[in-house]
Amino acid sequence: ALVQSTSPAGSPPLWKLLGSIESQKHLKRRTGDSHPCPTAGTPMRLSAFLSVLSLVLQEAGTASVPHRKKRSEEPHHSKSLSLNSSSEVTDLRNYEDHEGLADFRDPEVKVTSPAPPTRIGPAQNTIAARTPSSNPEMTRPTSPTMPGLLGLPTCLVCVCLSSSVYCDDTDLENIPPLPRMTTYLYARFNRISHIRAGDFKGLTKLKRIDLSSNFISSIDNDALYSLPALQDLILSENQLAALPMLPSGLELLDVRLNRLQSSGIQPRAFGALAKLQFLFLADNLLDSVPGPLPLSLRSLHLQNNVIETMPRDAFCDVEEHRHTRRLLEDIRLDGNPINLSLFASTYFCLPRLPIGRFT
Repeated sequence: ALVQSTSPAGSPPLWKLLGSIESQKHLKRRTGDSHPCPTAGTPMRLSAFLSVLSLVLQEAGTASVPHRKKRSEEPHHSKSLSLNSSSEVTDLRNYEDHEGLADFRDPEVKVTSPAPPTRIGPAQNTIAARTPSSNPEMTRPTSPTMPGLLGLPTCLVCVCLSSSVYCDDTDLENIPPLPRMTTYLYARFNRISHIRAGDFKGLTKLKRIDLSSNFISSIDNDALYSLPALQDLILSENQLAALPMLPSGLELLDVRLNRLQSSGIQPRAFGALAKLQFLFLADNLLDSVPGPLPLSLRSLHLQNNVIETMPRDAFCDVEEHRHTRRLLEDIRLDGNPINLSLFASTYFCLPRLPIGRFT
């Protein structure tokens, strides 16, 4: 059967050749032909050749079976190879040319020579970026700053619109840090009790301060004096007993409903205010008309105090009888115990008589 399977295609099987040879031998024996035939050695040589060929093919077939088995097993052994072993990976390169290796190769394992360091994927890159360094620098978190008004914490509590800051009814206990460009400050209905010297430092554009309806009982003497642009100062409904030094450019001063006393007003405190037009000191504890008063004054409210008397020069210059104060048309002294009829010489320069009791 082995000899038959190895005969070349298109030629008669070997068993037929052997059968023809045996038939010729039997024919010769019957005829008794003893003469040697020229081809008598040919069958013997052919049979010997076929015997040797069958042995060679048998040996070759036996050797090819373990070789194929070895080839089929080698790709499975390659799965257990470690990529860290450079010698084994290098040896496997010799098998890439053999037929059938790709059929048994694991698609997830690439057998190559030792490769350079692998590149970090996007996911690994993200993890590496978040990993803190061995010597991290400790920094204090800072709030973001922006140009203009929005970069200050005050504008997170108060309302900052253009150059105005509105801090009404926000439970403030102190003046908050203000943007340098602040022009108008409204901090009414809070719990501010004291104004410090540095609360308005550097606010050269500040024109109006409204701190009414607080609990302010004291103001540092130089807290307001260094505000060159300040025009309106409103401190009504507080607990002030004395006034600090006032800036020279002030035009309106409202200190109504406080505890202000005449001793708490510095001498010539209002006379130096050449631009002052409106002075509201009603509902305090004043016992005299403060003076001297600037010539620029238009309105003076002193009602509901404890004024009983006034000097002759409270409004007019005694020596200059021709002088008139045409601007001061609004003087209120009602609600005081003073009898205005007793001080008639005090009003001769006024365009209008003060409002108050004349009997």
